[in-house]
Amino acid sequence: MSTTVESRPEHDSRRPDDKPKAPGFRTDIQALRAIAVLAVVVNHFWPDALTGGYIGVDVFFVISGFLITSHLDREIVRTGRVRLGKFYARRVRRLLPAAFLVLVVSVVLAYFLLPYPRWTANAWESFAAASYWENWLLAGKSVNYSAQNEAASLVQHYWSLSVEEQFYLFWPLLLMGMFKIGRRRWVVAGVLVLGAVSLGLSVYYTTVSPSAAYFITPVRVWEFAIGAGVALAASRLALPRVAAELAAFAGLAMILTTAFVYDHHTPFPGYLALVPAVGTGLVIVSGMRPGRQWHTAVTASRPVQFVGDVSYSLYLWHWPVVLLAPFALSGLLDKGELSTPWLLGLVAFSLALAWLSKVVVEDRGMSWGPLTRSSGLTFAGMVAGIAVVAVLATGLQWTYDRHVAQAERDVAAGLSSPCNGAGAMIGVNGCPTPFGPARVTAMGPANEYWRTAPECRQIQDYNADDKHTTTICDFSGGSPSAEKVWLVGDSHAQQWQSALFEVARERKWHLKLAYLGGCPFADVRVVEFRGNIPAAKDVDRCSTWTRRMTDVIADDRPSKVLTSFFARKEVVAGGNQTDRYRAGLEPRWRKWTDAGARVYVLADPPYNGDVRNPDCVTLNPTNPQACAVPRSVAHPVDPLVEVARTTKVPGVSLVDLSEYFCDDAQCYSVIGNVVVYFDPDHVNGEYSRSLAPVIAKALD
Repeated sequence: MSTTVESRPEHDSRRPDDKPKAPGFRTDIQALRAIAVLAVVVNHFWPDALTGGYIGVDVFFVISGFLITSHLDREIVRTGRVRLGKFYARRVRRLLPAAFLVLVVSVVLAYFLLPYPRWTANAWESFAAASYWENWLLAGKSVNYSAQNEAASLVQHYWSLSVEEQFYLFWPLLLMGMFKIGRRRWVVAGVLVLGAVSLGLSVYYTTVSPSAAYFITPVRVWEFAIGAGVALAASRLALPRVAAELAAFAGLAMILTTAFVYDHHTPFPGYLALVPAVGTGLVIVSGMRPGRQWHTAVTASRPVQFVGDVSYSLYLWHWPVVLLAPFALSGLLDKGELSTPWLLGLVAFSLALAWLSKVVVEDRGMSWGPLTRSSGLTFAGMVAGIAVVAVLATGLQWTYDRHVAQAERDVAAGLSSPCNGAGAMIGVNGCPTPFGPARVTAMGPANEYWRTAPECRQIQDYNADDKHTTTICDFSGGSPSAEKVWLVGDSHAQQWQSALFEVARERKWHLKLAYLGGCPFADVRVVEFRGNIPAAKDVDRCSTWTRRMTDVIADDRPSKVLTSFFARKEVVAGGNQTDRYRAGLEPRWRKWTDAGARVYVLADPPYNGDVRNPDCVTLNPTNPQACAVPRSVAHPVDPLVEVARTTKVPGVSLVDLSEYFCDDAQCYSVIGNVVVYFDPDHVNGEYSRSLAPVIAKALD
């Protein structure tokens, strides 16, 4: 993503006043970098316009493999070795000054602009980015269901830089070792074998764990290996003119087509990443032939070359710019949404920052005398930079803890009011302004919907593979005759537990909780969850666990079973969703009612993040009604609700609390001075708790 672009001379198409480039400078590779970074930027600024723009990262990986291997190959051939200290020091001088600058600015602006609940993620990820293990941190989060609704951090895009730096750590050693073992053709063969193994891992992990596969280094090495293979075989890859022109056309077509055609449904990286990666390799190979090509007039033009020149800094700056802009411009935006004119202005602003970073930081970092003369001083500077980021991140975390304590006090202050939360929607309470500003707008630990009560303890008896699922809460004081109640489903059942804790405490229940994220509690097979195709092992785990828990609950003979899940976004195989869910739900409900239980289906609340900016309340703290959404938009048909409303199974009731989220016309984000939603998908635990009286009444 950042290596100097050199390989072969080509016709000088620059104007006389252009700044001279280094010998061997390749404008076609610089143009590839421009295409790659613009694909990423457009995808992040207008995700629906260029749905596959994320392939820009794959283009960068192939380019990096080619350029770094070309450099190492020349040094090994010339000297028989690689001076590792100087190699790594050059990487540090080239990459870290700009990277550290953006990290420091991001941490500081996170404090001033972002809601405090986001500080922890930004603190940890900033340190991970500074020490280049951000990709592994994100891989861990990607398989943690509770973390999937976290807002993206300001430095999340550093994951690809982490992959690249990890590649740079081992590649020189591996290349030297292969050169010592055998001749050049054996080195090429070794690179091809390594690439094939990595590609195999990529295909495998994209199938079994697609979210994590996107980030981890071993499944990306093959993309670097494509570039490396081209570099090592360069002397044999000078194509005839027609073949070179065709290769360039095919390669660019492969890159651009995937940028437009791929989307978040595409299993990626896997074998589908071959298309943009091989396309990049073809463009590089086509440029081995000296002279102009059919695309040179465009790719060697000053605007394209400028973007290629600043591509590294543009990649660093664009992401924090687009994430921070809604908070910095909140008073100027409609409902916190960035319109196209604003986005275009932010692109220009990002380009200006990138140019300044290139000129003032990148170029000077590479050429500053004390660093160029001393590798030791360069590494000392690296350690100092990591330390600065670590200190700032620690300070951000410390300040976060203080805000958490204050939020707890603010939440507690509203509990005694009859107009708190859902109480404001009850007419007899006489609440004059149910939709006024919230006491607490930033959703932190005080609002977590998954927070358990002191009376609860986890048990391991019913784990789903390595996933903990079950908690037992004894509100009876140990009474053997206490009423037994189950709450089961996914996180959309879990969001109601704060209310049920209040009811259970009052009625001295023995309450049992069983949840598995992204898993509908029905005899169905999920084929799509929130627009993504779930891994086969997750689908199998869901089916096995729900089947087992259906019997466990029936054998426990509870008096009540409450259930809910995100059926609107858990698409199942078999055609009509309501009919398929009915076939998968009613036999399980009947098993519970036959065992003596009354079954209550808790209707899912209206959408949040799907119909409004999830940060809308934070961006409109004094006017939360700006975040209201028409009821017809926010509350579409839910197959789970339809089945519960029309079921013929005796003893099954629907508990629909929509009137406490919406009036006849609109659905709201703040009710009774309480923010309704914790994140894009789930109810705020504080608001859920305020629903305890109406849920208790529905269960009578």
